[in-house]
Amino acid sequence: MPLPTEFADLEPYIDWDLATEPERYAKRLASTMPEMQEFYNAAFPRLDDAIAFCDKFDLDDLPDDARTVMHLMQSLVMVSFPIEVWKQPRVPDSGAAWAEITKEPVI
Repeated sequence: MPLPTEFADLEPYIDWDLATEPERYAKRLASTMPEMQEFYNAAFPRLDDAIAFCDKFDLDDLPDDARTVMHLMQSLVMVSFPIEVWKQPRVPDSGAAWAEITKEPVI
């Protein structure tokens, strides 16, 4: 999906434009810590701008470029704990535990 021109610097991370939590979680598990760190370093400073940009639109009527920005920021949330706390993609000491979302929010 397209990015608005004011977020063109996030284009290298467009593969984090994932619509569902299971997709974002799978991407996190398939990514290395350096890959997630690079995405985090680029996206985190843009978080306030992204929220302000997306807040201009009704959630039920987001244009495609705003939806892409929103998905990137949702992916940022997905990598924040591995980067800031755990220092690994998986939740530490969770063994084989698994939680699966059965229904995504309607957007």
